[in-house]
Amino acid sequence: MQIKSNYNLTIFMTEHLIYLEGVDPVSLYGVNNSLLDRIKAFFPRLKVVARGNELRVYGEEEEIMRFEEKIRDIIEHLQKYNRLTESDIDGIIGERGADTTEEDEDILVFGNQGKQIKAKTVNQHKMAEEYRKNDLLFAIGPAGTGKTYTAIALAVKAFKSKEVRKIILTRPAVEAGEHLGFLPGDVKEKLDPYLQPLYDALHDMIPPRKLQDYIEEGTIQIAPLAYMRGRTLDNAAVILDEAQNATMKQLKMFLTRMGRNAKFIVNGDITQIDLPDKERSGLLPALKILGGIKGISVIFLDERDIIRHRLVNHIVKAYEDYYEGGEKGASKTGKSAQKSSGTKSSGSKEPGPDE
Repeated sequence: MQIKSNYNLTIFMTEHLIYLEGVDPVSLYGVNNSLLDRIKAFFPRLKVVARGNELRVYGEEEEIMRFEEKIRDIIEHLQKYNRLTESDIDGIIGERGADTTEEDEDILVFGNQGKQIKAKTVNQHKMAEEYRKNDLLFAIGPAGTGKTYTAIALAVKAFKSKEVRKIILTRPAVEAGEHLGFLPGDVKEKLDPYLQPLYDALHDMIPPRKLQDYIEEGTIQIAPLAYMRGRTLDNAAVILDEAQNATMKQLKMFLTRMGRNAKFIVNGDITQIDLPDKERSGLLPALKILGGIKGISVIFLDERDIIRHRLVNHIVKAYEDYYEGGEKGASKTGKSAQKSSGTKSSGSKEPGPDE
């Protein structure tokens, strides 16, 4: 927030111009300026005119200074919680504290509309803890364990708290066992389908207009792994997703991009390698090579961390048994899963999805 002053000696009033930075004006002003009107009501001796991301304030110097202080507090609240209500404004300006839900250590970041993004499982908690302690974190586990979502929440938290200046998300552009052939559009349009899960997570945590601004100005970057070559990533939270589809050379290239004040997370699922030759994956060798280095942590997630539909847990376990013991093991797991869920056939009806 930048402030300029202009003194009018004729009528002994002061004009201040406040530039709103790091916040969507619509979120601050509210629908039909309802939130701005609430703020104005606390300052009847001031004239406040809003134009886009500028607030022009007229009045006595002392009262304007108090207004600026409260606007800073309101913006800080909005940036932290991604939510602002009339009750919050009453609390902040009335100095009784904003009307916020009591925070707990499970909360990683506040998403859109104040949604609480939490670490929901033991190993997600470990991810958050190890991320605070180390500059490089490997998170290895099957589908549905929240590796990507938790990693992005940790990166957004670091960005919002100004621990880093940028967020950089990347994935290898590898087809999942399919040959998609020619894709229409420019380079971005061709690659976006591979990166869509990263966009989805960001849309939960950052207001759409602000997210678009961040992407356009390069504060948040989403790009294929190949685009990382030759770069030095300073002051950034960097995430490599689907790392099992990176070769040894690619993974070494990525890890050596780490610059000053950078925090890296590498996510992967060693059971879903989509490279033509599974021996070419660089993820497992990297864990063996780097495992003993101080400042590097490895977290293994398992089926107990799966937070998607309850069937995903059984599906993952069935495939694990199949690979370990052949079709007989998979059949055994399928029967035990059917027994534990109380179903008799695939057509039986459940009371509702449990995601």
